[in-house]
Amino acid sequence: MKEYTFFESVYDVVRLIPKGRVTSYGAIARYLGSGLSSRMVGWAMNAAHNKPDVPAHRVVNRIGVLTGKHHFKNPFQMQELLESEGIKIEKDKVVNFEKLRWEPIVEVGLW
Repeated sequence: MKEYTFFESVYDVVRLIPKGRVTSYGAIARYLGSGLSSRMVGWAMNAAHNKPDVPAHRVVNRIGVLTGKHHFKNPFQMQELLESEGIKIEKDKVVNFEKLRWEPIVEVGLW
């Protein structure tokens, strides 16, 4: 049996983020019971770009900034993907972040 890794747990949560919504690295870490591991969630997102079924573009920092944009094929791809889902971006930040924020603990519940 394959060991289930932290990265795979992160990917499972990211796959739940609905189109047109975003979440933060910290929200995912808290949901996984590892609130101080937001940086590890970021590393998981950096490694997810070769996984087409993981919408890494929907994960931003705690105030809605596209901090992961440099890990995409080009620095504009993250913004383009979000805008294709109807999310407005200004100066590398999600407009109406609080309204569009998806909190896994609230939306999905605890494990």
